[in-house]
Amino acid sequence: MSLELISLENIQEVAHTYGYWAVFLGILLENLGIPLPGETVTLVGGFLAGSDELNFWLVLGDAIMGAVIGGTCGYWIGRASGWPFLVKVASIFRISEVRLLTIKDQFSQNSAKAVFFGRFLALLRVFAAPLAGIAEMPFGKFFLYNFLGAVAWASLMVTLAFFAGKIISLEQLVAWVGQFAIAALLILAALIIVPLWLESRQVKEASSEE
Repeated sequence: MSLELISLENIQEVAHTYGYWAVFLGILLENLGIPLPGETVTLVGGFLAGSDELNFWLVLGDAIMGAVIGGTCGYWIGRASGWPFLVKVASIFRISEVRLLTIKDQFSQNSAKAVFFGRFLALLRVFAAPLAGIAEMPFGKFFLYNFLGAVAWASLMVTLAFFAGKIISLEQLVAWVGQFAIAALLILAALIIVPLWLESRQVKEASSEE
């Protein structure tokens, strides 16, 4: 979920100019659904900390706060107005509200995992919080898993960039993280799509037998 027009060189320039604010706002705005490369900004922040241009703990704190605050805002956006909007969008693709309710129930059953592990996947990092609000996940539960996920994700990204940046180039690091994210997203999609396909096939077979 990043704008291809924003090059790594531009991100580095912004990070050099605005420092900790770039890290904080980058991940916060990404969590609000704005297609900014928050993950890359965070990696750049960790890389600069490894080069002694920024402080490791301040970069980590900014990444955590940006993720937590952005996720919380996304949750309340989904809670306040997300469902009517989702119904309108789904109608364009001829997805019934009954089907949406089923998806909402499925998310509710796995909401904690989705919010926590969604931090590590670009698409879910943007949509998990609004979906939690739409599914009316209790805010206390959401905040806990949103916070824990933010701490785990930010710690991994910043620490990885801090140490790996001393061994490999920033370009290579960003490329590897991006490749891992794509692979993880494909695996997740398979885990969701395959069971749904098998379920629909069983329903069709049962209908034909009747």
